[in-house]
Amino acid sequence: MMYSVSRFARRFCATLASSSTETAKIHGGEASVSVTIPKTAKKHRSVYNKLTKLGPTRGKIDETLNQFIIEGNHAYKPDLIRYVKDLRAYRQPQRALEVFEWMERKEIEFSASDHAIRLDLIAKTKGLEAAESYFNKLDPSTKTISTYGALLNCYCVEREEGKAKAHFDEMSDLNLVTSSLPFNNLMAMYLRLGQPEKVVALVVAMKERSIPLCGVTYSMWIQSYGSLNDLDGVEKVLEEKKADGEGCFSWDTFANLAAIYGKAGLYSKAEEALKSLEEMMNPHKRDSFHFLISLYAGISNASEVYRVWDLLKKRHPKVNNTSCFTMLQALSKLNDIDGIKKIFTEWETTCWTYDMRLANVMISSYLKQNKYEEAEAVFNNAMKKCKGQFSKARQLLMIHLLKTDQADLALKHFEAGVTDQDKNWTWSSELIRSFFLHFEQSKDVNGAEEFIKTLTKWNPQDSETFTLLIKTYIAAEKASPGMRKRLEEQGIEINEEMERLLSNISS
Repeated sequence: MMYSVSRFARRFCATLASSSTETAKIHGGEASVSVTIPKTAKKHRSVYNKLTKLGPTRGKIDETLNQFIIEGNHAYKPDLIRYVKDLRAYRQPQRALEVFEWMERKEIEFSASDHAIRLDLIAKTKGLEAAESYFNKLDPSTKTISTYGALLNCYCVEREEGKAKAHFDEMSDLNLVTSSLPFNNLMAMYLRLGQPEKVVALVVAMKERSIPLCGVTYSMWIQSYGSLNDLDGVEKVLEEKKADGEGCFSWDTFANLAAIYGKAGLYSKAEEALKSLEEMMNPHKRDSFHFLISLYAGISNASEVYRVWDLLKKRHPKVNNTSCFTMLQALSKLNDIDGIKKIFTEWETTCWTYDMRLANVMISSYLKQNKYEEAEAVFNNAMKKCKGQFSKARQLLMIHLLKTDQADLALKHFEAGVTDQDKNWTWSSELIRSFFLHFEQSKDVNGAEEFIKTLTKWNPQDSETFTLLIKTYIAAEKASPGMRKRLEEQGIEINEEMERLLSNISS
């Protein structure tokens, strides 16, 4: 929760039929690009405002910008970069990258920080290898702490420990490790890798270099001790931060403390941390309330969940789908079926856009109470009100049916899902195991073969799936002499367990 730590190839020249023209410029630092525009064009329209009206999917970036220039407007680089940053914040890296590509075609010069942003976008959209290639092709003058740091962050996000460490060492040799940020990137990586003990070692390294610890560093240091179930270590960090004189604890710090104390069953301390967190939160942001609701649910405090929910509704009367979804998830943790039904019903009767995520929570809650008919009713109603995706809901229903020995109904849902041809269907391993357990117990080899044939339409199957298939053959006492060749054709490695199983069906 706390570390979610080129140059242009050609000029664009628009030639208009009007004989009366003047020149406008695309302003990008020292570079400027001439474009032919009508004299009567407006001069002060903001390219930022124009782009924000596109939304996440409407219109093409390059066409919009070209038309903006043709109409006689100035595309100022700060406006373009501001829009890029907004797109990053809203997790639209592809569209943000398109802005950079348009700027490159107009030969607008990029600063080192611009290259750093673009490098991050390339990693998100084209992969790490493309980001490395972009970095390696940069002019030496732009290989600064910004671009080096951006590539380090990419390595850490992708959990490439070896590359991250080597890159960090190179930065150290170039005297580019002068703040806590590179250390924070490594710490975040190690927390993702489940190696919290290495965070402690990095803190020691920072102190040896006399690099001050920032609030994010302290938060991850606290989290590392929490992951190690070392409450004494947590308290030690808190005391050191107080003595450090850095001022108040950050939002992240209190959030981590609440999670750590809650996990340890120290609910009173967790509540103290959450009260401090609430005092610091920005009431203008819905996410602040969502965060509190989730954390209070994590320590099983239903009264506080409802209190914050009421505060959210007072502050933001138009409750959106995300807020309702957060509340439903919290109540699901609390097993408050009555509360879930009440809020889901209120939402369903007033929502502008039907959101299957909320229906899935309701379906799951009913199934936990073995109320299949009620869950199916929610699903059927959802199918009337929206176009999907229904794969998650179907899987919830199918797993329940298989667990309650209603395989025929489960297979009907499976067939319906296949008919829907939902290519975004992500099969859970639990669902696959549940189906094969049914086939194995009923000794239904034909059913298992049809099932795996359908699964393969979505994704190539792995050794685990074929292991389950072979177990069905064994249970049915049927031979499959061609199974070994089949596995080899699928590129599946035959391990010791697989070899043993094959010996039972090879003749």
